[in-house]
Amino acid sequence: MEAWYKLGKTISRNMVYIVPLCLVLGIAVPQLFIPFKPFVSTMFAFVTFQGSLGNDFKNIRHTVRHPLPMFCAIGIAQVLIPVLAYLLGNVFFGYDQDIVSGIVLEYSVPIAVTSAMWVSIYGGNMALALGTLLISSLISPFTIPLTLKVLLGAVVQVDVSGMMTDMLYMVAVPAALGTLLNDRSHGWAKRELSPKLMPAARILVVLIITTNSTSLSDFMRHLTPELIGVIAFIACFAASGYLFGYVSAYLLRLHESDAISLTFCSALRNIASGAIIAAAYFPAATMFPVMTGTLFNQFLAAVIGKALEGKFDFARTSNRSHGLRQAQDLHAESQPAQQQ
Repeated sequence: MEAWYKLGKTISRNMVYIVPLCLVLGIAVPQLFIPFKPFVSTMFAFVTFQGSLGNDFKNIRHTVRHPLPMFCAIGIAQVLIPVLAYLLGNVFFGYDQDIVSGIVLEYSVPIAVTSAMWVSIYGGNMALALGTLLISSLISPFTIPLTLKVLLGAVVQVDVSGMMTDMLYMVAVPAALGTLLNDRSHGWAKRELSPKLMPAARILVVLIITTNSTSLSDFMRHLTPELIGVIAFIACFAASGYLFGYVSAYLLRLHESDAISLTFCSALRNIASGAIIAAAYFPAATMFPVMTGTLFNQFLAAVIGKALEGKFDFARTSNRSHGLRQAQDLHAESQPAQQQ
């Protein structure tokens, strides 16, 4: 059993190296992993369940009573980033409106289900992540058409029932079951069951990332200078979501778990829904910027998570600074008395 636990911890600590390997394998030998595609939703449901075993209704009540981080993440992901995508997309690719449309569409879709996966890996607040994810998905049938209409003048329809079914199966139901089990077992699920399931969940994360990356194989085999430029743009722009989320967490002076959730939820996007919309309503060229997000979604999550490990607890930092200032003020006030 010790070796099993060690495997899970090793995968978690080395995601920054494992994710690029997953991408390479999915792109280079897609035929090996395409057979797993029908099982991705089920695998993800298991990952969500395991991550939710550390949650309880107390965390959910706290999230409901303090919704500012949730609204902040949704504002960044679904208002600020799409507008910036439109402005910068026109600066660099204004000569090709199909590419611009793809960039805007990529950042108009709801927050990615995988955000909960990364929040779980890095010890974030699952209640905050799941709440943000659910609200983002619930409002997306309204926000996606509105964003595309305002920025591009495009009219699209969103498969509301399909999106809600996916959310229920992959997120809502397994999250509710995991939270309920932990709450009713008075923490046994978090202490005993979650560590036993964690290595299996990490293995499935690796398989999910590799399987999803197979969709990039055809694109990567037919690159042009313009498409390479799109890849470079998406790589830089995708990182901005983490920057906005991190800065917002700092300004709000959030504790570590909330800051982690806000940062990841601000950046990760549901590329699958964007690809469906692109295929149904836009020219073929629009698909490339959307699918390019797959290349960086998980890689940047691993890199950013590793780089910022231990640097998220702004509330603690603020308290330490406040305590230091108080000590300095008290010392300064005592100086005249000592001199007298």
